[in-house]
Amino acid sequence: MIKPILSTAAMLLALTAPAFADGDAEKGEKVFKKCKACHAVGDDAKNKVGPMLNGIVGAPAAANPDFKYSDAMTGMAAEGLIWDEESLTAFLTKPKDFLKGTKMTFAGLRKAEDSENVIAYLATFN
Repeated sequence: MIKPILSTAAMLLALTAPAFADGDAEKGEKVFKKCKACHAVGDDAKNKVGPMLNGIVGAPAAANPDFKYSDAMTGMAAEGLIWDEESLTAFLTKPKDFLKGTKMTFAGLRKAEDSENVIAYLATFN
């Protein structure tokens, strides 16, 4: 009787646990250099033109109270946007397509592998 309960519990945990990119964080650190002009991560990270990104993976959108987000971003946050792998990938690929009215001027990452790697890198700061 215990075995089926444990199997069910393991399945539920696997279904509810957030799944993050299978990317390479080391490669993501290199790709993140494209982001450093506007964003920071790490112990001494501060907001720049864009918000600091510590804890972004799995976090609700517009969660940094010390950053002034665009109306578009706060609107998506009010609708419940969570920065999971899917939403981060879409945003990093084409920010202006994903979120009309975003202040982010970056055109996006062309390679899916770059997005996966950046997300893996960002997840190391959660």
